[in-house]
Amino acid sequence: MEAEPVQFLWRLYEERLDAARAIVARLVGARPRDLVFVTNATTGINAVLGSLKLKPGDELLATDHDYNACHNALVDTARRMRVRLRVARVPFPARNADEILEGILASVTRRTRVALIDHVTSSTALVFPVARIVRELERRGVDTVVDGAHAPGMVPLNLSTLAPAYYAANLHKWVCAPKGTAFLWVREDKQRELQPAVISHGNNTPRPGYSPFQDRFDWAGTFDPSAWFCAGEAIRWMEKLRAGGWRGVREANHHLAVRARRLLCEELDLEPPCPETLLGSMATLPLPDRFQGQPKAGKIDPEQSRLYDEFGIEVPFFRIGQPQRRYFRISAHLYNSIAEYKYLAQALESVELQP
Repeated sequence: MEAEPVQFLWRLYEERLDAARAIVARLVGARPRDLVFVTNATTGINAVLGSLKLKPGDELLATDHDYNACHNALVDTARRMRVRLRVARVPFPARNADEILEGILASVTRRTRVALIDHVTSSTALVFPVARIVRELERRGVDTVVDGAHAPGMVPLNLSTLAPAYYAANLHKWVCAPKGTAFLWVREDKQRELQPAVISHGNNTPRPGYSPFQDRFDWAGTFDPSAWFCAGEAIRWMEKLRAGGWRGVREANHHLAVRARRLLCEELDLEPPCPETLLGSMATLPLPDRFQGQPKAGKIDPEQSRLYDEFGIEVPFFRIGQPQRRYFRISAHLYNSIAEYKYLAQALESVELQP
């Protein structure tokens, strides 16, 4: 790019972007014309929220499992548009998918216009019954913005069939594409009014063979698009690692996450907070009793830092619920082994607590 910037960013840009977009679209069951690249799911969701046409008295809906950055975008949207933000209480621990659906629908009113719903929640690691949620919200006249940050590569995904109003997702997580690679899928009837977070040339520079939606999003100012160009190669490389392609990758990761959770529950005497049917390739578990009741101290809990500094283990800690309990979340990918979770159990038993 630096040697030949005009060649890279002008003459060859579309053909490289389109090749990557076609492969991403195939992975997520979409038409390429309905999909654009963004730098992360949060950027895509901000574009959607910034384009909404709401009026005073309307309501937005979120859940208490929202990713904090996206929840903040909802809060700001409600403030700017002078609408109400309702937060649905979804139980955790959760007994089944019905409980999740019921918790969301209980907060829908006749004024609800748009709902932000996670496909796979970040802190609680639940796979929401998103197809049922989308259909039930649609029946009530509510558009769904799905935060699919963790979904591609973790769970089966067919956006043409799921058909929410909007779907944003990252490719740097389970697909292992470079950081800065994400996409926004928008149902065709919702594309006309949608504007990117950064408005650039595409609003008055149409290209033959591209939709106005793609024109607006494909170029948002000069930047390094290498990560986007690499998305297709990341997908093609990963699908060769298991028999059955991506289905084999997803199944291997899910089975490892389930085995790992069982091991940790047995080793640490923990009660699993949800059934295995609500798991993808992550699982959130309560920390052992001796960790509970410790005050929050700084950006990262000291015990989490000690796990990394002393044992080389990186797992996030969370404080969830009222009253708050402390949890940790494990992930499983092809490079992990069951021995690593055994090592984690041993480390959690020996790590020192905050004095």
